[in-house]
Amino acid sequence: MSKFKLDELDHQILEALIENARTPFTDIAKNLLVSAGTIHVRVKKMEDEGVIKGSTLSVDYNKMGYTFIAYVGLFLENSSTTQMVIDEVRKISEVTVAHLTTGKFSIFCKIRAKDTMHAKEIIFKLDKIHGIKRTETSISLEEVINDKKRLMHQIFKEIAF
Repeated sequence: MSKFKLDELDHQILEALIENARTPFTDIAKNLLVSAGTIHVRVKKMEDEGVIKGSTLSVDYNKMGYTFIAYVGLFLENSSTTQMVIDEVRKISEVTVAHLTTGKFSIFCKIRAKDTMHAKEIIFKLDKIHGIKRTETSISLEEVINDKKRLMHQIFKEIAF
């Protein structure tokens, strides 16, 4: 399968959409001095090629009282329980991200909680899942990098038009 070729206009469109996925195509077109139709065609092509996969909405969980973030590594009793554990972890809504990993943990989770007591309840729920031997938790003090554009800029430098 050949790699989909992106040009500078695609890059600028992606940058605008990463900044705000709800930006109207007409606004992007106006800023890039092309027609809205051009933007529509380019975005559709990137969607068809799988470069763009939907759009997302950023929610400020802090404003909703979920100010506590922790990362929980799960040690499994054995690898044959992996899918069953993932299915059970998926049922805990406060687990917002989970990765199947190599190394120290079998599964690495990000949890959001209201406070330390709530986080403890979530961690205890994880501990009770059949197939988990033990957990290890790290508390996030502050998110210092959350930049979706830096990697995109690096990729565009690497493929230099």
